[in-house]
Amino acid sequence: MIDHEHQLSISRQAKLLGLSRGSVYYQRRPSSPADLALLRRLDALHVDYPFAGSRMLRGLLRQEGAIVGRQHVATLMKRMEIAALYRRPATSHPTPGHQIYSYLLRKLAVTRPNHVYKSPHSKAQTPEDVLLSAAKKIPLASFP
Repeated sequence: MIDHEHQLSISRQAKLLGLSRGSVYYQRRPSSPADLALLRRLDALHVDYPFAGSRMLRGLLRQEGAIVGRQHVATLMKRMEIAALYRRPATSHPTPGHQIYSYLLRKLAVTRPNHVYKSPHSKAQTPEDVLLSAAKKIPLASFP
């Protein structure tokens, strides 16, 4: 993308491409031999213990004599794109038979402070319930 031999300056080429000049000059450092050995061992441990996260893998590596911190293990796991396999909560799936309530304020334009606020009665779910709840709060003496 960036041609160092082009007549346009490198900074101008980077600006035209929407890149920072630092990313043009950046050269990634090669991984150290110790990190490569850790990567190979993490890969083998992940195959044996796919449920192990960075803390458990750090403990397993320490049992083998490797002195490594949890953050470094987590960084190496991110670089290898491995993660612990465990059951995660299914929060985005609706419960079967669960009723979906409509959003009552969708067409209401909120134009001033305190125009909309939460009622302490959270049972009001449908427009009919809202009307009934409001009717209960108004004393009958206020009607002519």
